Amino acid sequence: MSFRRLALAAILAATALPAAALDLSAMTEEERAAFRAEVRAYLLENPEVLTEAISVLESREQQMQVDADRALVSQHLSEIQDDGHSWVGGNPDGDVTVVEFMDYRCGYCRRANPEVENLITGDGNVRFILKEFPILGPQSELASRFAIAVQQIHGDDTYKDVHDALMVLEADIDETSLSRLAEGLALDPAPILEQMDAAEVTAILDANYALAQAMGITGTPTFVMGGQMVRGYVPLQTMQAIVEQERAG
Repeated sequence: MSFRRLALAAILAATALPAAALDLSAMTEEERAAFRAEVRAYLLENPEVLTEAISVLESREQQMQVDADRALVSQHLSEIQDDGHSWVGGNPDGDVTVVEFMDYRCGYCRRANPEVENLITGDGNVRFILKEFPILGPQSELASRFAIAVQQIHGDDTYKDVHDALMVLEADIDETSLSRLAEGLALDPAPILEQMDAAEVTAILDANYALAQAMGITGTPTFVMGGQMVRGYVPLQTMQAIVEQERAG
């Protein structure tokens, strides 16, 4: 927080005056000096006021961010929930849709993965969508290209198998490790590796990047749960609570 904003919060708390009443330019030099002295003395005597004021200001800013994110979700809802290319799982007719922007090399995505699975299977009425959003370097992009290529060649069920395998893969992601992963799932790696550079794969990644940019998404995981955007990892209990909030309207 900047010093100017911190000072404003302190003055507002100390004087209980609206911001419009704090026009120091309308005061004489003597009035300004007296006012500053009074504020300083008050804060020295009541330092807890500063903490309270900052807390109120932060709460207001957080609510503003939540409201702004809800507006972004509403504006881009069709692209988020029905883009025509992202994998859809869970209950396709669920009353709450959860969307995850994820990266296979993201430690927090890996941490969230089993908890997301527990949310989907434990609830039974959540529609779940995965958005390939590789932002952590070339290996991340290779993994996403591989997963998308598998989906295009072998369909959604095999895509999910590959997604789950990539989420726990400990090896560096390169042509060799991807080939081994494919063979472990009884898939021929050659056509998948060829498809990875196809324009159809690039188009999906470009669309996901454009959507993320429009929504101000810069990190993974980022979730859209109903009408809320959740930036970063949250535990299962928090996800469950948000789904229930959305369900309750």
